[in-house]
Amino acid sequence: MPPARPADTYSLVADIGGTNTRVALAEGMRLLPETVRRYRNAEYPGLETVLRKFLAEEGDVDCIGACVAVAGPVRDGVGELTNLDWKMDHQTLARATRAETVALLNDLQAQGHALGQIGEENLRTIIETPEHRADATRLVIGVGTGFNAAPVYNSNGTTLVTPSESGHSNMPIRTEAELRLAHFVETAHGFPGVEDVLSGRGLERIYYWLGHEADDPIEAKAADIVAAFEADSDARATEAARMFARILGTVAGNLALIHLPFGGIYLAGGVARAFAPHLNTLGFDAAFRDKGRFAGFMNNFGVTMIEDDFAALAGCASHLAGMS
Repeated sequence: MPPARPADTYSLVADIGGTNTRVALAEGMRLLPETVRRYRNAEYPGLETVLRKFLAEEGDVDCIGACVAVAGPVRDGVGELTNLDWKMDHQTLARATRAETVALLNDLQAQGHALGQIGEENLRTIIETPEHRADATRLVIGVGTGFNAAPVYNSNGTTLVTPSESGHSNMPIRTEAELRLAHFVETAHGFPGVEDVLSGRGLERIYYWLGHEADDPIEAKAADIVAAFEADSDARATEAARMFARILGTVAGNLALIHLPFGGIYLAGGVARAFAPHLNTLGFDAAFRDKGRFAGFMNNFGVTMIEDDFAALAGCASHLAGMS
């Protein structure tokens, strides 16, 4: 049984992905890593059940604040997951946690609020970030069960992270092969979105499409595709990985031109982490800079991989601290 904790001292923070939910306690902006617990979403009917279970396992702690990051849009205090049939609002969150202050964020907003709190040991350089002003705009791009992005603005000590649903814009098309892939995705899903090709399931679709092109369609899980590519045991896996990395480079470059993140671009998410050691050998760098007469301008933007699995939790704690 965990030790009794004083009431109205700790905050509950949670990160709800399409597959798992991570929950922890924070004291101010300090995340308590020993309290982090992971729950498989498929085993629970909804978020309230998960949060009540966590609090019970932590000695029924009475929290002063609660902040939840959801992998989906948040509007007017209501969050709805894109890849999971869960919905939550401020009232539900307050009821489940008995917290006086509650907040709902998009998961990429939470990642954005975590920037500046992540140790250097949890940051991997993909493309070196040039010198820049301390208040320069940054951009977080999440590549995992889904895909999304959020710009991070800093002004007079205040951090503003604006939400988006970038994963549901059109996938870019630079080659005849990408056009055929877009038609293939469109036939199956009605619309060729970025997330349809740049997520875990997206990698699986690219692999299956390559088999379809060769009249030999075979399904494979994203983790198995990455493993086969790394082992150099499946030429199709290598081609799928190369196509994935180049499309990711194109999309990241497009988002860089839209938001001008001179403070750097930060990749997050399990799929991005799996690809991080190989991105540039697969063509990410070249695709990122492939912007015609603006190719040189792209040298203004660096790309860094966030390898801290709890960054979104720390971002929730930071956001709550800023609300007080």
